[in-house]
Amino acid sequence: MIVITGASRGIGKFLFNSFLDSSNEKIIGIYLNTQPTENIEKFMKLDLTDYEQIKLFVDSYAEEMREITLINCAGITYNSFTHKSDPWKWKSVIETNLIGSYNIIRALLPIMREQKFGRIINFSSVVAIKPTPGISSYAASKSALFGLIKSIAIENASLNITINNINLGYSELGMIDMVPDEFRKSIVAQIPSGILCPPEDILNTVKYLRTTRYITGSSIDLNGGLT
Repeated sequence: MIVITGASRGIGKFLFNSFLDSSNEKIIGIYLNTQPTENIEKFMKLDLTDYEQIKLFVDSYAEEMREITLINCAGITYNSFTHKSDPWKWKSVIETNLIGSYNIIRALLPIMREQKFGRIINFSSVVAIKPTPGISSYAASKSALFGLIKSIAIENASLNITINNINLGYSELGMIDMVPDEFRKSIVAQIPSGILCPPEDILNTVKYLRTTRYITGSSIDLNGGLT
């Protein structure tokens, strides 16, 4: 089974549709605010910051869950210089991007451990290691995933459960849509490869991590040489 959070838009939607077209596995897409318009029966509306909601979801599907791959794509951002930021909006980014990821990992790990199989793939970001003004909450939430996966990896490696991050640079999908054209050109100019990350490269990296047991607790930089 493949479980994808943030599956109704951006990278999550692309991965959901890609696996739906190419895999015979059961796929569940999780969303919150963006209502899916196709394959609605394969989606579940969940607030990832509410652990009880997630636990109910996992319990209801427990009998169907086999060889689980969890792909955490859900995420929000908030742009503000820290000294001007709204503490509540700043905190909400941490709750969604970090605590939300923890919540669903926590709920699925017991099943993975019982079955002695699991693949967990988180989307971190180049901004976790590349200084970028105005996104301290987003950078903090994404860099925190580095430490999270290290502990979870060592706790579960002997049970054939892997957990890794994809440190994504600037891609053709996702939050790049929020960037004005003039700034987008400036971003591309900084990337050694000279292009935004193609969606296919994201899919290939996810597939690689799914099929490689000996990589765990790692963060793969997928950013065209930016860092």
